[in-house]
Amino acid sequence: MTIERLHSGPRMSQAVIHNGIVHLAGQIGAPGEDATAQTRAVLASIDTLLAEAGTSRDRLLTATIWLADMGDFAAMNAVWEEWLGGANAPTRATGELRLATDAYKVEIIVTAALP
Repeated sequence: MTIERLHSGPRMSQAVIHNGIVHLAGQIGAPGEDATAQTRAVLASIDTLLAEAGTSRDRLLTATIWLADMGDFAAMNAVWEEWLGGANAPTRATGELRLATDAYKVEIIVTAALP
């Protein structure tokens, strides 16, 4: 089976496609923006990468969401639920974690099936 890597660098790839599954690296928004804006930016990035890999949010399998502060849970969830549109929700875990810098509020990692 082949492994396809998208947007690879010396440290990581933004997406890896293997065995009918697309694995995305953690996506982050613009540093310093609030959790709502960062979540919107992250989800737009996820849409772009999934489309490039040949799939979409309708085929999500799993999501891991890291928040720098669980106080942003409701703000992130509002954007997340709007983005999902009430259908095809993946399995999901959300936790609080210190992210790469204090300027990041949200990081989301997803996997999706290819059609």
